[in-house]
Amino acid sequence: MKRDVGSDTTAERLRLHPGIQRVPSPKLDLFVLRDFLDGPECAALRALIDANRRPSTLADDQGIARFRTSETCDLDPGQQLVANIRQRLSGLTGIAVSHAEPLQGQRYSVGQEFKPHTDTFNPDGADYFLHCAEAGQRNWTAMIYLNEPGEGGATRFKAIGKTIQPEAGKLIMWSNLLADGSPNMATLHQGMKVRRGTKYVLTQWYRQNPYG
Repeated sequence: MKRDVGSDTTAERLRLHPGIQRVPSPKLDLFVLRDFLDGPECAALRALIDANRRPSTLADDQGIARFRTSETCDLDPGQQLVANIRQRLSGLTGIAVSHAEPLQGQRYSVGQEFKPHTDTFNPDGADYFLHCAEAGQRNWTAMIYLNEPGEGGATRFKAIGKTIQPEAGKLIMWSNLLADGSPNMATLHQGMKVRRGTKYVLTQWYRQNPYG
């Protein structure tokens, strides 16, 4: 199995970036950067999500009821704000925009959640070849909170005992793969239920190879 050299390079680049915090764990590379987006940017993105949302779907649906109950918005890469964010993330990570999936927004209302999951595709799944034959696995995830809900909505990484609270403009990033290129199960995480208010996030997934 091919070594995921790109993930090593990205992790080192993030470690050296001013203001970034690395969550101390030997099990995965997880980074936090506050104020990646400002208030007006977050507000504009929330409005885009509200205007274009649809029920979220699953790539590897295991048939578990209400596993992912959020709504999703596929953001138009032709819009200047969306294009700017993709370029800024690429500049931060050193990962070319050509390796990025389309930027998505998610909206969670009261009671909605995303149960524990990883962002990689199951190598034993029926659709693995369909998802990964050309672009490869999702080797990095970038997620940006666009607001703070009234209560709940944290992101929990159970394997390392880390819970990250939503905060407008905060970026979290993690590597999804082990050094040998296989999925890192320590990245298992969940979007916990929103108890009050609404939660908005952006998600940018990166692939090992150019996407699409």
